[in-house]
Amino acid sequence: MIINLSNNRFEGHIPSIVGDLIGLRTLNLSHNVLEGHIPASLQNLSVLESLDFSSNKISGGIPPQLASLTFLEVLNLSHNHLVGCIPKGKQFDTFENSSYQGNDGLRGLPPSRDCGRDDTVAQATIPVELDQEEEEDSPMISWQAIFMGYGCGLIIGQFVIYIMLSTQYPTWFSRMVVKLEQRIVTRMKRHKKRYWCVATSTYST
Repeated sequence: MIINLSNNRFEGHIPSIVGDLIGLRTLNLSHNVLEGHIPASLQNLSVLESLDFSSNKISGGIPPQLASLTFLEVLNLSHNHLVGCIPKGKQFDTFENSSYQGNDGLRGLPPSRDCGRDDTVAQATIPVELDQEEEEDSPMISWQAIFMGYGCGLIIGQFVIYIMLSTQYPTWFSRMVVKLEQRIVTRMKRHKKRYWCVATSTYST
């Protein structure tokens, strides 16, 4: 039911006869120096729950027949030399990017490159998407700048008011108000005197 030959120095190819061990539930050959392709005969392991071939030198593609392993819950093919498209459907739709990382030639989902797309096309679309995100974020950035400027101005204003209250500025301000009041009273008296003179002359005539 369990084969764990990990962390050794096994070399060579994975024998296709492993597919005859139909009672296997766990197969771990990680951290070796295994080469060659993943045998398509692994599709016969119908009750396999965990498959770990990580950290080897396995090349080629992932056999699409492995999508028939409906009991497979753990898949780790990371850090190999796998290429091509990742199978779709059933359990393969549930595995994360960590199951395939370290295989630059793999395409499909969940990795960010769609299967069948050219690298140049994928690379060309990335700057456009980044520019769109920057354009969408620019209004938010401008509003943040406005709020930051308003907050700084409010703090500076409060600081200036505090300085004025703690120094002689209130006395200077009160003097200015008194002078302004005197000017207003003087103008009102002049205006009243002129009005009285005009009214007197009109009455006398």
